[in-house]
Amino acid sequence: MENKKKMAFNVVFLILVFAGTIYGVFHGEDLGEIARILKTVNLLWLIPGFICVIVFIWGESIIIYYMMRTLGIKRKKWTCFLFSSVGFFFSCITPSASGGQPAQIYYMKKEKIPIPVSTLVLMIVTITYKLVLVVIGVVVTFFGQGFIHKYLYDVRYVFYLGTGLNVFCVVTMLILVFHPVLARTILVKGMALLERMHLMKRKQSRLDRLNASMDQYRETAVYLKNHVKVLVNVFGITLFQRFALFTATWFVYKAFGLSGQSAWLIILLQSAISVSVDMLPLPGGMGISEKLFLVIFAPIFGTGLLLPGMILSRGLGYYTELLVSAVLTIVANFTIGKGKKVRENVGNL
Repeated sequence: MENKKKMAFNVVFLILVFAGTIYGVFHGEDLGEIARILKTVNLLWLIPGFICVIVFIWGESIIIYYMMRTLGIKRKKWTCFLFSSVGFFFSCITPSASGGQPAQIYYMKKEKIPIPVSTLVLMIVTITYKLVLVVIGVVVTFFGQGFIHKYLYDVRYVFYLGTGLNVFCVVTMLILVFHPVLARTILVKGMALLERMHLMKRKQSRLDRLNASMDQYRETAVYLKNHVKVLVNVFGITLFQRFALFTATWFVYKAFGLSGQSAWLIILLQSAISVSVDMLPLPGGMGISEKLFLVIFAPIFGTGLLLPGMILSRGLGYYTELLVSAVLTIVANFTIGKGKKVRENVGNL
């Protein structure tokens, strides 16, 4: 019942944010003129943009497949692709992408994959996923002030906030992994403080869940120390995966017949948007992503093509991802764990 209420809240929240975004973007705009411009787009350039979205989803599935193999668990690449799709779908529709991993763990459990194993794999996926944004944000902040003043000046504080939140997230996760005793002490004292302030009821079950989580973090630390090469490989795949999605905006740029700006510049600008919005409590960064695009890409697309460019870029980078992952989540619901005798060997955990 609690899960149903939470899902209902997420759906209502998603609809409200979507409605607000549509109103904010199109209010006062000439929809007929926008439609006319969109009809002039070279659709052939959008095909590789669509492929970029598929590569983005596929990239995480390769990571899951690869890491499962290192743990002695053999699953088909197609099954891992469905795991990845489930994660992206629920991440797209929940605030701060909070619903992705619980849904993946649920479907992995249907495939008889132990929860500690799935938690370990997805935790490393999350760390490397955020780490790519941290690297981009930190490098641009400390070595790209000229770039910021030229292209991001009006939104620089949002970019700095996003970078800071991603750094905080990654550092926190690494502390949990490599210093679980310190992390547990901080969390226990924090909960005790909230209980004394009567902001949280005292529950033994909460402490039990915390202890179980610490066990999972310790297992992650052991795995990372023994599989450094695996972590490096996963980071490399994640880097390729994320930049594949950023590249979709360049194909949108070319679809309008535009030229004069390098692919690298457009990819970096799109990555700056991702850095800025990734940690914000909005499904898919909806609303703020559109606003940032209209500000950052104004000198790239020009006044006339800016809004149509945003529509196609977000259409590929978020809504196409949402649609594709939704269809594959339906497939996963009817195929994963159904009528299969699963063989497993979890030897290396």
